[in-house]
Amino acid sequence: MTQTQTQDVLICGSIAFDTIAVFEGRFRDHILADNLKSLSVSFFVPSLRKEFGGCAGNIAYNLKLLGGHPVPVGAIGQDAEDYLQRLRDLGIDTSLVRVVPDTYTAQCYITTDLDNSQIASFHPGAMLHSAENDLTGHDARWAIVSPDAKDGMFVHAERLKAAGIPFVFDLGQAMPLFDGDDLRRMIAMAAVLTANDYEASVIEDRLGRKMPEIAAGLRAAVVTRGAEGATLYTGGEQVHIPTAPVARVVDPTGCGDAHRAGLLYGLVNDWSLRDACCLANVMGGFKVASQGPQNHAPTRAEIAAVLRLHYGIDAGKLA
Repeated sequence: MTQTQTQDVLICGSIAFDTIAVFEGRFRDHILADNLKSLSVSFFVPSLRKEFGGCAGNIAYNLKLLGGHPVPVGAIGQDAEDYLQRLRDLGIDTSLVRVVPDTYTAQCYITTDLDNSQIASFHPGAMLHSAENDLTGHDARWAIVSPDAKDGMFVHAERLKAAGIPFVFDLGQAMPLFDGDDLRRMIAMAAVLTANDYEASVIEDRLGRKMPEIAAGLRAAVVTRGAEGATLYTGGEQVHIPTAPVARVVDPTGCGDAHRAGLLYGLVNDWSLRDACCLANVMGGFKVASQGPQNHAPTRAEIAAVLRLHYGIDAGKLA
């Protein structure tokens, strides 16, 4: 299978509806560490909305904004015809999105507080059938294995590895499902590891190794650190990638997915890892200034302007 004639990126992961509530207070004022064993809390949430979401859906949306060619690989239920039509209207290839009869699409219920901390619960629904999606035979330049049903994540990773398609492993919300052996098995197949700073600390703990040592067996590892930017581990070096200023911080939901899309665009287009991480930060910045995971819509010219102004990256690279 050749990888030089296509710009397709296989986006393996969840396709879900996000129900997002905003608590007009701070969780830390109501969740007392000394009483966790008998935790019983209720939050008044006057703001509530339902959004298109899921890691594969969000990453595909952001990659399409950049002019990329995402191909989401996921499963939806009988209640998601509007989501499927939305993807098609955006010009996204839905040939590897499987509709599972008599199931609901995965649903994520997220409560965000004034500190942008989040408490989430997740109903997998059709996502539990993700392993049945066979991506064999679909050529791609790069791929990502993002949070999904655990067996689906491994099946996709194994098929990508067998096909010689490099992929990014994004542990994300699947973190509770992966023990140390699972992580070792997945990372051994991946080309790039991405995680936020908390997930990175869990990965280090479960593997008994620090991130520079973990990254030594990969093309790169990228750890996002919120407002502090990101750290790129590659070639035995650590590179700090500062954030680009954002107009305002509105909603962190989907910021990680926007970041992954920027990274993937850079990888597909043979950017340096540093430049790809800069683009990833820019995409996360546009996302955090908008409510919901798929409501921001910067133009490529606007994205290129931020890249040029804050990172000195030639805007022509997005042409």
